[in-house]
Amino acid sequence: MATFYPEFRTLDVEVAGVRFAGVVGGSGPPVLLLHGYPQTHVAWRKIAPALAGSHNVVIPDLPGYGASRPGAMQPRWTKRRAAEALLSLMQACGHQRFAVVGHDRGARVGYRLALDHPEAVAAYMSLTVVPTLDAMAAVDARFAAKNFHWFFFAQEADLPERLLAAAPDAFLDRAIATMAGDLDKVEPAALEAYRRAFRDPAVRHAVCEDYRAALCEDLALDTADRAQGRKLSCPVRVLWPATEARSDHPTPIEVWSRWADDVTGSATSGGHLLPEEAPDEVLAALQPFLREHLAGDRAGSH
Repeated sequence: MATFYPEFRTLDVEVAGVRFAGVVGGSGPPVLLLHGYPQTHVAWRKIAPALAGSHNVVIPDLPGYGASRPGAMQPRWTKRRAAEALLSLMQACGHQRFAVVGHDRGARVGYRLALDHPEAVAAYMSLTVVPTLDAMAAVDARFAAKNFHWFFFAQEADLPERLLAAAPDAFLDRAIATMAGDLDKVEPAALEAYRRAFRDPAVRHAVCEDYRAALCEDLALDTADRAQGRKLSCPVRVLWPATEARSDHPTPIEVWSRWADDVTGSATSGGHLLPEEAPDEVLAALQPFLREHLAGDRAGSH
């Protein structure tokens, strides 16, 4: 980890059925950074050092991803269960209230954390994601072709796991290239870290379970929340790549405005991997957002 976070401390905390791995650094109001598929906490290497100058930054691998090891995979690690474990992690680090920034799968865990535990989340930023309910409602041939892994991983165990075992590096490389537009946009050391994680059968199984939960328990929770009119009570900031904007779909701000009353956001350059492809733009939006919503908040109180 020193390769990617030389000034950070190793995170090794066992809570809520998970031994969390990752890094922690900096001081100030706390911020939880949550990566997506098919990555690990390494995804934040271009964002975290700048944040650590003014914030205590906690960057775990999601449960089952990378080196964060759940004690058991059943019951399934839904976004709700992952959010509860991450809340326990932050509390173990001394943080009762904090900001959450999530990309991809991490953003889905992040909004579940904000919905279920509003007392803990002072501000939330979503990178490249709208809630699962809205994402699935908008599925068409274009989405399915580019994001076939949603439906492949969600197939009943253990068929996807057996197929992935045949060529894990090739599958991961294709995923990264599709998301970024070019495999070369992720530097070799980071790409090798992602490959190394994905070579682990336990990680691949956790990824599949993550996507199975998305189309089952997570989707059901989103549907119930929409019916009940539940919303995120914290400020929400959303960023998305301009290349993914579609004139025949609502903008991410319009979608998120159904889930929160205080929503701002903007399009960026780059592809799906915003923390790695457009870190300066992410920081330009994130840092003032955190200053505005954490400075006068009780975030970080013990």
